[in-house]
Amino acid sequence: MKKHLKMLNDAVKKGGVFASSYVGGLSGAFIPVSEDSTMARRAQSGDITIDKLEAMTSVCSVGLDMIAIPGNTPADVISAMIADEVSIGVCNNKTMAVRVIPVPGAVKGDTVVFGGLLGSATVMEAHTSSPSLFIRRGGRIPAPLLSLRN
Repeated sequence: MKKHLKMLNDAVKKGGVFASSYVGGLSGAFIPVSEDSTMARRAQSGDITIDKLEAMTSVCSVGLDMIAIPGNTPADVISAMIADEVSIGVCNNKTMAVRVIPVPGAVKGDTVVFGGLLGSATVMEAHTSSPSLFIRRGGRIPAPLLSLRN
């Protein structure tokens, strides 16, 4: 009986792997703010913020995608956004990505039209407090050690 359960569990796991690789390779979902008209409207009304999107990535997404930010956003602020997503990925053992678009001359609330399938985006405010002290610490992110899991 145990052998049959082990075979069934193995088949279910492999079926899930094959299914997710067949439909795109990742079993998560990007939230492309500029490519989805409802998301774009919610960003414009202020119902969706970068902080909310980042929180959502910890449970239901694979990263921040197609988010327009002011062009004068400092590099260390963008670095901190990337570091946040890396942390979420390490904790949840999943692939994460960040695709933010600094728009020169734009300010919070401006609408940017990318054209075609890329749609348009409302420029969202990035954090204004500087994470430079943290970012300057540098360091590296080691590969996950799956063998230490219970």
